[in-house]
Amino acid sequence: AMLRLRFLTWDVKDTLLRLRLPVGESYAAEARAHGIRVQPEALTSSFREAYGAQSRLFPNYGQGRGLSSQQWWVDVVKQTFRLSGVHEEGVITLMAENLYHDFCSAGNWEVLPGANETLSQCCQRGFRMGVVSNFDNRLEKILSQCNLRHHFEFVLTSEETGFAKPDGRIFQKALRLSGVPPEQVAHVGDDYTRDYMAARAVGMHGFLLRAAGQSAEPEVPPEHVLPRLSHLLTLIEK
Repeated sequence: AMLRLRFLTWDVKDTLLRLRLPVGESYAAEARAHGIRVQPEALTSSFREAYGAQSRLFPNYGQGRGLSSQQWWVDVVKQTFRLSGVHEEGVITLMAENLYHDFCSAGNWEVLPGANETLSQCCQRGFRMGVVSNFDNRLEKILSQCNLRHHFEFVLTSEETGFAKPDGRIFQKALRLSGVPPEQVAHVGDDYTRDYMAARAVGMHGFLLRAAGQSAEPEVPPEHVLPRLSHLLTLIEK
């Protein structure tokens, strides 16, 4: 039976947008501009460590802990450089602030194949849409710069709502904003726990974008799996 969907919510990172380069390459380029040579691989590895530690100490960009998301990110970037052996604090601060602003712009992000076309087709078929993303408050600007913002009635970030997926409260806020009952809403994302399972836990439908070669989650029926975004309307209209 065709799903009676009226509203679609979307994850962003690795669903609609992805980073153009590995983090370490962007950071290494910034360091080079200041005459500092660091291996991109070392920076990528240091970034994972710094980001992981900061996320454990101050979840969801430090919400409710007196930390702005800008400060949260600047600290992660500074620590990434320190862990990679860079110790000139003045330069580290400058690079961190530059990188924070760089990641606001379309220059560091690219729209995933099929994303724009799929969103446009969904709009044409009459689906209303919104964003539900574990992201900081730069997301509105990034979506605008990548020319995707106009597809959505709202952009809900974990920073703004104070709840990060898989917490059901961010989805409940999206449902309130949509004014549509959960059984008529589907969430599209690439993360099994944060996107697929979390949306289903509040009574929504879920579609899991899974790139070729990604390990299969046995609990996901094939009619909920998207090998590519352009497959979405085929599944909805089955």
